[in-house]
Amino acid sequence: MLVGAHEVEVFEGARARLEAIAYRLLGSASDAEDAVQDTFLRWHSADRALIETPEAWLTKVLTNICLNRLTSARARRETYVGQWLPEPVFAGDWMLGPSDTVEQRESVSIAMLTLMERLSAKERVVYVLREAFGYSHGEIAEVLDLTESNCQQVYRRAKQHLADDRRRVAVDAAAARKIVEEFLAAALSGRTDSLVRMLTDDVISIGDGGGVVFSVPQPITGALRVARFLRTLFKPSEAKWEMIGGRPDLFASVANGVPALVMVVGDRVVGVFSLDVTADGIAAVHAQANPGKLTRATRQWAVSEHGEPLADDW
Repeated sequence: MLVGAHEVEVFEGARARLEAIAYRLLGSASDAEDAVQDTFLRWHSADRALIETPEAWLTKVLTNICLNRLTSARARRETYVGQWLPEPVFAGDWMLGPSDTVEQRESVSIAMLTLMERLSAKERVVYVLREAFGYSHGEIAEVLDLTESNCQQVYRRAKQHLADDRRRVAVDAAAARKIVEEFLAAALSGRTDSLVRMLTDDVISIGDGGGVVFSVPQPITGALRVARFLRTLFKPSEAKWEMIGGRPDLFASVANGVPALVMVVGDRVVGVFSLDVTADGIAAVHAQANPGKLTRATRQWAVSEHGEPLADDW
């Protein structure tokens, strides 16, 4: 069935919200884009005269596509090389979706997207639609063909699985830059104690190289161990630079609502270190270096203002 200008306009008006939902459900910007494109193809072939509420119809179709993708994605992650992390998305990208409330901001953080991997596919859908987009249990029940009471039970289970009492600190661009500058200065100082003071006692460091770029195969935990690792990681090395295509420039940014140290070689983003900041210090360092997961970040970086690089003499 042909899609007229009005139907295209309706879909494009919903695209940002659909991408934001899909990203939270899949933890992958590229998979989210594909899921939204598949939704458009369904919209293209549907008898739109029978669709009373396009927004509800599109949300349901997208959600079912994401449910199928979550099942296959989990199968792929069983054979994934090294540790798996979500794709980082920089501030200003509509894929991050609404950020008016603490819950909305939390739901798109790398820490929460990683934590949501422990949920069942249905739990993840209910949690995301309820927590991040404010859907009622009745609306979610219609999307998933559940009863409203069943939907409420699924939501409670999801909340229990994701229980986290960390008091995270909200940051703006200026605060994020200051945190990243202090973090980088400590990492480049060669002094372990400088880093330890910035980290919580139970800090965790996770790196995702996807088998393409070297990363430590297991999480590193504890302030001293993480500090020693970071000190070594940020020690200048021609061998390291060769692995990523050259000596990187280092920038401060905000990714998924948290301070981020961004490594850029030429016009490519080659690494994003997301710092999960709490009232007690940096509780997690999530390092994404898998080139396949930095495509959207590179596109966004090319068209955004990002200031001058930090530590240009490192």
